[in-house]
Amino acid sequence: MEEEKKFYLTKEGVEKIKKEYEDLRALKLSKTSGEIPKIWHSEDLNPEYLSFQEDLSFIETRITELENIMKNAELIKLPSKEKQSIVNLGAKVLVQVEGQTDEFVIVGSLEANPSLGRISNESPVGRALLGHRAGEEVMVSSPIKTIYKIRKIKYKNI
Repeated sequence: MEEEKKFYLTKEGVEKIKKEYEDLRALKLSKTSGEIPKIWHSEDLNPEYLSFQEDLSFIETRITELENIMKNAELIKLPSKEKQSIVNLGAKVLVQVEGQTDEFVIVGSLEANPSLGRISNESPVGRALLGHRAGEEVMVSSPIKTIYKIRKIKYKNI
């Protein structure tokens, strides 16, 4: 049997998933307890009914996805003091790339947002930085080879 994928989430990420789940369950309940459009509109299928079924199908699919995420979620925790000098999930990493400095927080793929400086542990850069320490250089080949020099690693309570 294939192992389920783990979803690494911050406490804030878990709360967002739970809220979306509760909101969608309430929406599904309100849709199904209200008036359901008739299937037939003269001899053709009623477009309102098709739209209703499509919406319901989308909601049910997303609810199932969220249940799977919650079942396989793993909270990103602050590492022990001696492990805080190593890049891991939840680390804020200051790097130097081609003379420029950049800062990333390493998060799980569901919370990644590069424009906000949150990169996934599964991205080429995130994956390359994991397990390294300040002062080390890491080469990332995606799509061109780039050297990332790790300047500082910081963990805050996430």
